[in-house]
Amino acid sequence: MSPQALVLENLFTGSRQISFAAIRNSLGLRLSLFSQWLTRWTRPKADGKDARRSAEESSDGAACIFCQVHRPEVNQVMEENKTCYVRYDNFPAAAGHVEVVPKRHVESFFELTPRELKDAYALILTAQERLTEKHGPDGYTIGINEGRAAGRTVDHLHIHLIPRHFGDVPDPRGGIRRAVPNCDPDAWAEEPEDPEAAFKTLTEAQAGRR
Repeated sequence: MSPQALVLENLFTGSRQISFAAIRNSLGLRLSLFSQWLTRWTRPKADGKDARRSAEESSDGAACIFCQVHRPEVNQVMEENKTCYVRYDNFPAAAGHVEVVPKRHVESFFELTPRELKDAYALILTAQERLTEKHGPDGYTIGINEGRAAGRTVDHLHIHLIPRHFGDVPDPRGGIRRAVPNCDPDAWAEEPEDPEAAFKTLTEAQAGRR
């Protein structure tokens, strides 16, 4: 007899002693079903770009695309180990653009455990070897967007490894420094600017971007 049937029989006939475990199981099942129904009918419907954005921007591990390691429709995995995996970027900046991702749902690089750091580095080396063999790049850009202010759009840590080639951009000088203001490669050959003046220039540049 199911827990639900046993509870009903006890309540309406009194022929058996009510089992606490049966009541607990029955209530647990009902709460679970109600939770599923509530989630289904209150979750905003989205499709196309909105669906991708809602999945990417969610901090809930259940909806996070990076937590769905073995779903080939969202993650094309190159390699994995105990705590991390390498996936091809769904919107690559260059051929061979991959990301090293911890399997645990964690937002910040600074929250990784020593084991995760070791495994992530091992996969960076593995990916670099394969990408070098396949694409023969002249260099790599390795980067992390740590926080929304730095440009992160998916709240699950991912380390970008992007093959680079001479000529892929008109002027590669500065690299990731170009993500922020006060980046003028031509000025770097000049005499260093006074620190206070440099800070003032940077502050004014940032104010101009707001």
